[in-house]
Amino acid sequence: MRTLCASTLIGEFFVIGFAGLVAMQTSDVGTAAIWAVSGTAMAVSVLLCGMLSRPGAVAVGWALQIGLVAGGLVVPVMYVLGVVFAALWWASVHFGRKVDAARARFAEQTAASGAGAADAV
Repeated sequence: MRTLCASTLIGEFFVIGFAGLVAMQTSDVGTAAIWAVSGTAMAVSVLLCGMLSRPGAVAVGWALQIGLVAGGLVVPVMYVLGVVFAALWWASVHFGRKVDAARARFAEQTAASGAGAADAV
């Protein structure tokens, strides 16, 4: 799950940065406010990559997705990009957990077959 989620978060890092640049040019919001919000969201997306194995990290990721969609209030295309990245986040979490479960089953089967072979010798 970590690899898929981290890939999504790094993609979001770039999208948030570019959205901040667009917001500077197209909105009436102050530059300092734009970069305070964008910079914080970019930092959260990068820091979250390293914290994905901790409890609550997926929930923080969902909060980031909500913030991305809410960015559409300033940059309207972020409504679409936010929904796209929320779908990617869901897929990363959902399928990442399935991959983790399959890996655990495979490791368990390998260990069991290795123990059976050692008992036969």
